[in-house]
Amino acid sequence: MSTQGEDFATIYARELDRLAGEIRAYSSEAEIWTVSGDQKNSPGTLVLHLCGNLMHFIGAGFGVTAYIRDREAEFADRCTRNELLTEIADTREIVTRALATLSDEVMDGRYPGRPPSSMDGVGTRRFLMHLLWHLGWHEGHIYYHRLGGGAESL
Repeated sequence: MSTQGEDFATIYARELDRLAGEIRAYSSEAEIWTVSGDQKNSPGTLVLHLCGNLMHFIGAGFGVTAYIRDREAEFADRCTRNELLTEIADTREIVTRALATLSDEVMDGRYPGRPPSSMDGVGTRRFLMHLLWHLGWHEGHIYYHRLGGGAESL
């Protein structure tokens, strides 16, 4: 086990909790599926995308699950707020469990799964940082959307 893996687990858990908080903070379920301003995806779509991304690259990538990603569905499916919150909670459980058990050898080596071609050959630690940045990037989109941001408010 690696303290680095445990640290990543703690940070991912915090960010996924924040993601759930953003979805809970919407005053109506319909708002979760609206697109506004220059943002091309609704908050609900971004949640499905983020969970699919993490379940694929962390859950399946480290062999914790046999998850098979359906990226097209991440951008096409619709569900209830409660289903989104369950998806986030399930993702949090899998991701934190996977990360907390990573050894120093795995953390210091190359990412064992199949990363996107732009990240081919990257080390595990760097790839986990990239995935964390991606999570935070879209979390920011959701926060901005929820507060009514859009191109007209820039």
